[in-house]
Amino acid sequence: MMHIAFLTPEYPHPALNSSGGLGTSIKNMAVALVKANIKITLFVYNQKNTEIFNDKGITVHCIAKKSYKVGGWFLYRKHIQHYSSKYVALTNIDAIEAPDWTGITAFMKFKCPLIIRFNGSDAYFCKLEGRKQKKKNFWFEKLALQGADHLVSVSKFTADETRKIFGLKKEIAIIPNAVNTEVFKPNLNTLHNGPFILYFGTLIRKKGVLEIPKIFNTVATKNKDVKLILAGNDVIDIKTGKSTWELFADLLDERYTDRVSWLGPQPYDDVIELIAGAGVIILPSYAEALPMTWIEAMAMEKALVTSDIGWAKEVMINAETGFMVSPNDHEKYAGRILELLDDEQMRKKLGKMARERVESHFSTQVVNRRNIKFYRQITGK
Repeated sequence: MMHIAFLTPEYPHPALNSSGGLGTSIKNMAVALVKANIKITLFVYNQKNTEIFNDKGITVHCIAKKSYKVGGWFLYRKHIQHYSSKYVALTNIDAIEAPDWTGITAFMKFKCPLIIRFNGSDAYFCKLEGRKQKKKNFWFEKLALQGADHLVSVSKFTADETRKIFGLKKEIAIIPNAVNTEVFKPNLNTLHNGPFILYFGTLIRKKGVLEIPKIFNTVATKNKDVKLILAGNDVIDIKTGKSTWELFADLLDERYTDRVSWLGPQPYDDVIELIAGAGVIILPSYAEALPMTWIEAMAMEKALVTSDIGWAKEVMINAETGFMVSPNDHEKYAGRILELLDDEQMRKKLGKMARERVESHFSTQVVNRRNIKFYRQITGK
């Protein structure tokens, strides 16, 4: 039996720290691989405690965060390596996979192939956002990529940009993130309720969140009934040091404040209900690798207005699976939202096309076959 391990800072489970899109994508992959009779182990670092438990057939190792007087950036990495290597040998792990973010595998060596999957490195996001990256972080990420035996990216755009940033010569396989279409599926009871608009995800500048109030000001002026709901964790804005929600509220026309609700972070099942009940989903992100939020909403047959940057064309087909608009073109973005709110048939048509695209390109079944083929080529099993 093939045995694959994942080294990750996050994974969605009550016993672990909070998790985002990276953890969700790993869980989707791990669950699907277990169903295909592949043994899966997770090494989840930066946790509160060190413990081992089983999660529906997946062996989960929590590796506690450790503090050091000096050189923690090196010593903690070596601690993770020694801990993981012990179980690589004891449980016959055939390959270990890690993310590109922060270059966690810099200075690590394993007695099995090391795969790095691009979900977006710090250098990648700094380039997209026009931010300056710390030299130390660039160095860690470059060392990690140079030390990997195999590279795989969730989108061609991310692969191409990462190759340019780090001057990579190795081959980079392209395998997208997957969504469980049995979990994210149309809810016929609330499929096209409208007219509320939904944004779900972290409240952060790079997701285009600070464009939303400017867009909504125009929408609310022309539609007297529409409401906007936001669900997700607030973060401190990197440019101003202020709460992103506070910045959002400052940009919102005070006439429309009673039509906007921020719910904060929501449980998984509640997010699914919110998606099902929304008339239009808006995701105007400036920086992604391959966004899970887009694919999840598409799988639920929702009408989307997204950004039109880089990776977008690998997910969406403009005017077929939804609309792609530049996030800073507020008038056009608002116009597309209003168009969808006013036309239920269009919402249904685009939603169905979106679901079909997910089933053919991003469903667990389709992507899992590609991942298994990739792992078999590496392990020879």
